[in-house]
Parts: sequence; C-alpha cells; structure tokens
Amino acid sequence: MPPQILTYIHETPIYKQNMAILPRQKELLIRAQALRKAGVLSEVIFWKEVRHDTFWNIDFDRQRVIGHYIVDFYIKTLGLIIEIDGSSHENKQEYDAKRELFLMQLGLKVYRISDYRVKHDLGNVMKELEAYVISQFGPRSF
Repeated sequence: MPPQILTYIHETPIYKQNMAILPRQKELLIRAQALRKAGVLSEVIFWKEVRHDTFWNIDFDRQRVIGHYIVDFYIKTLGLIIEIDGSSHENKQEYDAKRELFLMQLGLKVYRISDYRVKHDLGNVMKELEAYVISQFGPRSF
C-alpha cells in the first residue's frame, strides 16, 4: 500500500507514519494534566502556534504520556516528539539522553527547541520546524 499523505507544507507532501500503540504509565496522566494547566510560558506560546491543526493541519498533543515519561508535544500521525528545553533540562543531560534513547527505540523522532528561541525567535523556530518535518517526512524520506 502506498504511503498516505497527511498534509502538504509549501506544496510538499508530508507522509503519515504508521505508529504502533505506545506504552504509557496511567499514573502519570494526572501529572500530565496538571502540567497542561500550569502552562510553562514557552510551551503556551508554542501551543498557540500549533493547536487546532493550525500548523499545516497537523494535530499536536500537549503533555503526552509515553512510557514512564511525559513529553511536551507529540504528533501521533508522524511519530514526532517536540521538546522545548528550558531551565528544567539544565544539569539533566544524562536523564535526557536516557529518555531520548527510550523514545527513539519506540521508533519516534525527537525534535528539540530551546525555550529562549520560542520566546524570542518564534517565526524562525516555526520555519525550522517546517523544514525538519519536510526533511523527515517528505518525499525524500522514503
């Protein structure tokens, strides 16, 4: 069966990925909900740019539980995690590396954005995300 087109970014087809059902610890669902309500500023700014399919008709989930981790944003149809790295990631390189390895072993891709850039350079952040999605999920990705 040929790959299914999810959307187009600047007339470039973006292909849907067939992702398996991901594991999740149900105990973290309440914490994820609390994180959504708390609203870290950079995550709220980014969320306003992508919610309601406003980023090329792509559906984003916010504070999604995957395994025993909570990721900032997740695009199920692409198997793409978007992490916004702020002060909570300082001095946690080993933890972040272990977490990223776990997520990649599930077949997911992880795209990182700095908290500072979301707050001060959002236009370019969104253009870079477009370019990344095209490079990873566009025609040359097959």
